[in-house]
Amino acid sequence: MPSPASVRHPLALGVLCALGAGLLWGLVFVAPLIFADVAPASLALGRYLAFGLVALLLAGADRPRLAALTRADWKRAVALTLVGNFIYYGCLAAALQQAGGPLPTLLIGTLPVVIAVCANLTSPDLPWRRLVPPLLAIATGLALVHAQEAGAAPGDGFAAGLALAVGAVACWTWYPLANADWLRRHPRLSPTTWSTAQGLATLPLAVAGFAVLLAVQPAGWIFGADPAAYVAGMAVLGLGASWAGTLLWNRASQLLPPALTGQLIVFETLAALAYLYLYAGRGPTFFEKAGITLLLCGVLLGVRAVRSAQRH
Repeated sequence: MPSPASVRHPLALGVLCALGAGLLWGLVFVAPLIFADVAPASLALGRYLAFGLVALLLAGADRPRLAALTRADWKRAVALTLVGNFIYYGCLAAALQQAGGPLPTLLIGTLPVVIAVCANLTSPDLPWRRLVPPLLAIATGLALVHAQEAGAAPGDGFAAGLALAVGAVACWTWYPLANADWLRRHPRLSPTTWSTAQGLATLPLAVAGFAVLLAVQPAGWIFGADPAAYVAGMAVLGLGASWAGTLLWNRASQLLPPALTGQLIVFETLAALAYLYLYAGRGPTFFEKAGITLLLCGVLLGVRAVRSAQRH
């Protein structure tokens, strides 16, 4: 049951949940750079193996609601986790290692615009005249953030990184729209239960994938030079970026219209940029600061557009 506060202030709570999810998801952008000696498939499988184990530990406390899920629910959970977890993060990790941080971050950064447009085409919650201003602010902000990288000479892995990043964008355009649609059509689903269900659906796929990886890859390429650091990193991503991030995003998807939820994926981009700046040991340039300001303005304009539409 939603709390009285969440009923009175669904917009504010939804935005805060999306912010929390973005802060956690931003971690996945820096992990492939920290673990540069680890295979991209190992990063994806390790993260989701940890996600599945966390869900398994939590399943006992949520057993009645998990038992109430239908076969259709489980089939949808498997499809969502396959596309939105394994394929998406495998493509993203490989793109980051092939082309470095800027290109994949730039393309993934277009998701707020791509998802918001697709969401409003399939489920027109907002008039386009209200949706266009925040999307223009976000698009301009993204262009400014990545203005310097756009003129850089491409490296050897540019073409492969570009293709992989486009694949990641396609996966994560489908995932939040399909996930939000399922939650809207099944309001009985608890965000916590649905997050745990996706983790449980992830576990057998991760175990099978990791078994194959162990059979075909050398251990050094799977675990890197420091296996303990790899295990710790995957545990952080599994608990934080996967289970908790999915939980917060599920809640945001229940509280907000899809067109606004899509825009709020910009929080993931902003968090990823902050973590990448910390990793590189530098602050944002003038253009990057201007772009980040526009991204934040886009979020505020999007929230204002929803509030205005709700009044009318």
